Amino acid sequence: MARAATKTASSKPATHRARGQKLAPPPFQPVQLATLVDTVPAGSKWLHEMKYDGYRLLVAVGDGGVRAYTRSGLDWSDRFGGIVDEAASLNARSALIDGEAVVMDEAGRSSFQALQGALKGAPATIDFVAFDLLSLDGEDLTNLPLTERKKKLREIIPEGSAHIRYSDHIVGNGEKLLHSFCEADLEGVISKRADGRYIGSRSGGWLKTKCIKRQEFIIVGWTPSDKSRSFRSLILGIHDQGELRYAGKVGTGFNTDELFRLMDLMRPLAQDEPTVKAPRAEVRGAHWIKSRLVAEIAYTEMTNEGTLRHPSYLGLREDKKAEAVVLETETPVSAIAAPAVSSVVVSNPERVIFPESGITKGQLADYYAAVAPVMLPWVGSRPISLVRCPQGRAKKCFFQKHDAGSFGDTVKHVGILEKDGHEEPYLYVDTADGLLTCVQMGTIEFHGWGARIEDVEKADRLVFDLDPDEGLDFEAVRKAAFHFREILKSIGLETFPMVTGGKGIHVVAPLVPKAEWPEVKDFAHRLAQAVAQSDPENFTAALPKIQRKGRIFVDYLRNQRGATAVMPYGVRARPEAPVAAPISWKEMETIDKPSHFHIGDAAELVKRAASKALAGWGRADQVLPDL
Repeated sequence: MARAATKTASSKPATHRARGQKLAPPPFQPVQLATLVDTVPAGSKWLHEMKYDGYRLLVAVGDGGVRAYTRSGLDWSDRFGGIVDEAASLNARSALIDGEAVVMDEAGRSSFQALQGALKGAPATIDFVAFDLLSLDGEDLTNLPLTERKKKLREIIPEGSAHIRYSDHIVGNGEKLLHSFCEADLEGVISKRADGRYIGSRSGGWLKTKCIKRQEFIIVGWTPSDKSRSFRSLILGIHDQGELRYAGKVGTGFNTDELFRLMDLMRPLAQDEPTVKAPRAEVRGAHWIKSRLVAEIAYTEMTNEGTLRHPSYLGLREDKKAEAVVLETETPVSAIAAPAVSSVVVSNPERVIFPESGITKGQLADYYAAVAPVMLPWVGSRPISLVRCPQGRAKKCFFQKHDAGSFGDTVKHVGILEKDGHEEPYLYVDTADGLLTCVQMGTIEFHGWGARIEDVEKADRLVFDLDPDEGLDFEAVRKAAFHFREILKSIGLETFPMVTGGKGIHVVAPLVPKAEWPEVKDFAHRLAQAVAQSDPENFTAALPKIQRKGRIFVDYLRNQRGATAVMPYGVRARPEAPVAAPISWKEMETIDKPSHFHIGDAAELVKRAASKALAGWGRADQVLPDL
């Protein structure tokens, strides 16, 4: 049964596509994640695949070579040379493939520990199980149903491929499949909506059911051994409701080499203060470290106190950052198996939120429910600040970025270190229900960091807000946007425009998450100053408003740690409920104003997101250039 879950070849002989225009490897984009549920969803609307025990990879193929990205956007091509080499022979001019890097045993079981060993000394033994296709030959496929994407994926894998396997699936009978997998000591089942589009967040369209309990935990310290120079046990922590808390200790699962390797990694991270609060008797003699290392842990259950019973160490997760490690809890499948229907009840839907146009809270909720599939790839799994207007846009509004627990389970938290060294619980959402919960709490606007929770210290975009002075018409903003595009193009950055729903335009330059915030902030500041100095009659980078008269302010301040910008498809708390919306540079030539779109355009905005004009909007394989 396990063998049947993956196939090494297409059912049809692969024939090479006609060579046309050269296509570069597609850029990294956020991966779709699965929600942990208590049982497998029933019905023929779901297809079911084996859950693999490895490293999530996006493989980008093109005439410029092949790249392998981790789930957080790290380029690990050099670690997966066998996969990269073989992917070059796929039947495609360009492709972006989602899958899992694994090491399989003879029984067809994937082993995380075996993968760890292979990465250290035998990379040629690593296979790639491909289960989704995001783009092919320059065409964005994310809006196609999953079944169509998988059909195209199967066709591009050559017959007899040694290291690239196609992940087969069955439709329906998920519970029976889970039972057979658990009996075979496999990890579990991934269930996916057969008609679902690909959404780069945890949307509810993918579900996971596990045979055994396991997840990532943060190593926060260690207790010494009285028998060797290494440790007796690792002290574990987990982010729970935005706080890093004690999760117990693990003292099994290590071989001698791993014991000493972990000691070498932990020593430079030593700190005097306890990383978490823990019972004194359980951490007597503890050596504390900064919360940087992530470990995969298997366990039998979690106690009422929130600590692990019978934990066993499986290996380090170098592909995951500590900030993104949060407690996973099983969601009843009944609450999530029908994602088209929201479980969020919006109270007082008749309350008028926009008094000048009579738009109600219910209409605002309907808008966000409609655009959630195209908005979540941008706002999902990203620290956010909310503009809450409980009494409507014309009354008192305020920003909120932390949560004291009032938003419930659908709005998540990620612990982020502040300047003084303590953690604060920042809000994030990854489902449509999360968006609607925020609306229920009086939210109109969603503003997001320039980084995702997978690695909050590395920017995945630059945002330059071209903010016109009072009295300047939109034609001045339009000319400024094109001028700014050319400047950024001259230093090697591809850009995309977005109307903000306010006065100005955002010029967005996506980045592979590599540069950290001090470098990003310095780059943005110097670039803004250079633009202002080259054309002082039209641009300024000066912060005092008195110095902006008759000019456009190049707002570079969005590009620093903790700063936010309005999210694509977010509504603005302005008259007539305008919407921030991606546009093409061709549309930029003729669009009439930054508030062109409003919440009545939900259906059009969803349709536009799948159009050729916006194909690849906000995606580019580029890093911060050296000024």
